[in-house]
Amino acid sequence: MCELFALNSNVPTSATFSFTGFSARGGRTGDHADGWGMAFHSGDACRVFLDDQRACDSPLADFLRRHPVQARTVMAHVRKATQGNVSLANCHPFLREWGGRHWAFAHNGDLKGFEPQLDGSFRPVGQTDSERAFCWLMQQLRSRYGKTGLPEWPDLAPALAAWAARLSAHGCCNMLLTDGRALFAHASTKLAWLQRQHPFGQTQLVDCDLGIDLAAAHTAGERVVLLATAALTHGEPWQCFAPGESRVFAQGECIWSQVPSTALRHAAARVQLQGKSMPAEIAVALRA
Repeated sequence: MCELFALNSNVPTSATFSFTGFSARGGRTGDHADGWGMAFHSGDACRVFLDDQRACDSPLADFLRRHPVQARTVMAHVRKATQGNVSLANCHPFLREWGGRHWAFAHNGDLKGFEPQLDGSFRPVGQTDSERAFCWLMQQLRSRYGKTGLPEWPDLAPALAAWAARLSAHGCCNMLLTDGRALFAHASTKLAWLQRQHPFGQTQLVDCDLGIDLAAAHTAGERVVLLATAALTHGEPWQCFAPGESRVFAQGECIWSQVPSTALRHAAARVQLQGKSMPAEIAVALRA
């Protein structure tokens, strides 16, 4: 399957270091060689770069590794095709406009038999289940909030989580969705996240022989959240999503989260097997 990456920060930030490691998974350290894409959100507008070549040696990817693009929210994807041919039309992230904002979406998984009834307001360009899922999600948003206007993200998130759960019923659904103001993430199987803030240390990429002094790269007041299918760096406290977990990130921090009760029980069992103390948020949620 494909792999996902995202960054969310409270100030415009470059993702060149992380993308250097992530893009290596597009054909060098991973077999995700069927195209790639990267989206940079600045306010309500977004610029997207797509290529149907391998990310590890794509000239366009090399340009983005060497030339920083500043953004508060960044999303990237390396593709291993399961549905649809290898073409630009099937490369993620996908982009649509609604409500005066650009929405970007990327997906990792395989949704079997997902053929939603689309009303024509959002139509796929390619042949992937991922783009069909995105068009369906945008149709759901338009149907529910087209007349009333979008609520704030903490109020919008439960609806998105419920729709993501419906997609997961068709198979694996790890997904990222953003309008540039916040970033929604859902994991049915595999996704991890990390927050960086002062004091910053040093770190090393998993996929490349490259390290960085984070204190030199960030200001003291900067907060950055990174998400990836699997940890991108060594020696940092990456946290794995529980199966079925959803989170919303804004301004470089998690502002909303939801874990289904079954996923909570599985997480608690893992903690007990490891002989560790129960995290407070899991203990509280289990009592709720």
